[in-house]
Amino acid sequence: MTSFSDLGLAQEILRAVSEHGYTTPTPIQLQAIPAVLTGQDLLAGAQTGTGKTAGFTLPLLQRLISLSAEAGINQRPAATSIRALILTPTRELAAQVEESVRTYGKYLPLSSGVIFGGVGINPQIKLLKNGVDTLVATPGRLLDHISQGTIDLSHVKILVLDEADRMLDMGFIRDIKKILALLPGKRQNLLFSATFSTEIKDLADKLLNSPAMIEVARRNSTVEVISQKIHPVDRDRKHPLLAHLIKTLNWSQVLVFTRTKHGANKLVEQLEKAGISSMAIHGNKSQSARTKALAEFKDGRLQVLVATDIAARGIDIDQLPHVVNYDLPNVPEDYVHRIGRTGRAGAGGEAISLVCVDELRLLADIEKFIKRKIISEVVVGFEPDLNAKPQPIQLRSQGHHPSSRSGTSSGQRRSPTVPGNKSAPRRTSLGQGTPGAVSTNPSRPYAGSAPSTTSRRSSSGNRGRG
Repeated sequence: MTSFSDLGLAQEILRAVSEHGYTTPTPIQLQAIPAVLTGQDLLAGAQTGTGKTAGFTLPLLQRLISLSAEAGINQRPAATSIRALILTPTRELAAQVEESVRTYGKYLPLSSGVIFGGVGINPQIKLLKNGVDTLVATPGRLLDHISQGTIDLSHVKILVLDEADRMLDMGFIRDIKKILALLPGKRQNLLFSATFSTEIKDLADKLLNSPAMIEVARRNSTVEVISQKIHPVDRDRKHPLLAHLIKTLNWSQVLVFTRTKHGANKLVEQLEKAGISSMAIHGNKSQSARTKALAEFKDGRLQVLVATDIAARGIDIDQLPHVVNYDLPNVPEDYVHRIGRTGRAGAGGEAISLVCVDELRLLADIEKFIKRKIISEVVVGFEPDLNAKPQPIQLRSQGHHPSSRSGTSSGQRRSPTVPGNKSAPRRTSLGQGTPGAVSTNPSRPYAGSAPSTTSRRSSSGNRGRG
């Protein structure tokens, strides 16, 4: 079995990796690290949670050491300049990536920093004044610094686009093009994306020069170790069902996704009334509030973190046991990113989706995208009304959102979106005939027949549109 020591990394990097508890590279790391070390461009596709951050930060640090040695061991970045630039779509992801850079580079004579919106710009100006080896940034805030002349991109040797598909989805393409125009022509480019699309391929064709290509899992797939299921439920009974599941199954750490900021705030109020500690994280929250909520959730002080899709790519918690889609996302790719917050680096996890009659078409789109049917389990006591009529859901506008940095330079969405127990995942089984019991018999929720008093089980692909 290959170890990190077989990949050509410096002893200082290996020491930091070992102290972090890692010994064996994941598949994306095993392929990406040698490819990056050659100095060539790279296009990498890996499902979320596979360790791709280390897949580019480790060889990036090694490359910076090598470049310093080639130019003179004491070479430091010039004033306001940087040598490696990592672009990410959200504040949380930027902070997470920069933390990885610091963790793996703790024994190296290299500096790093992170800049994003939602916080004061003056400390960032001070950080950049003396130059930084590796800078992690959101596109909007980086352009703010460029416009103020507080950063020099002419010395960049390595560019990384992390979560490139998300950046395009959030409308950053024009910002990215502006940034690319200011970079030196001779540089190494690394593009990482959880999913591939026509837009990503087009960007790669324009950005990358004869790149190595790595795809460690089936395109647009979900992590196999994640147990996925849906609970059909009426739209106005979602929050009682969620509270019931959390209490009955003793969930101690649950990440819940809602479609809107208002929905996230409302759900927090409902869960708090039920005696469940929870906080919301979304684009309207201040950066300090978002940082506080995420920190309390990570260290176990907060039972439930309710988030909009801004957090789908920026939360990295080892052994997060449960992710709940309170609302299904209107974009199938977002389902992959949401549930990828659990099942990290090979650990098990459980993804639950609460689905009402309004969301059946969204569910069908998700199942088509991931190329699998998701098991459906009706919870006794929360059976949906099979005669319920679907109500319209406001879908996100088609195509890319207009690029604007007014109030969104930190990486939040450019336009409105649609409205623990850390042990191994277990089956949700509370006994038949008891309120809250999980279904076990075949049925077709929303297919037009009334539910029986016993619990039922079905494949989601067998239900009608109601």
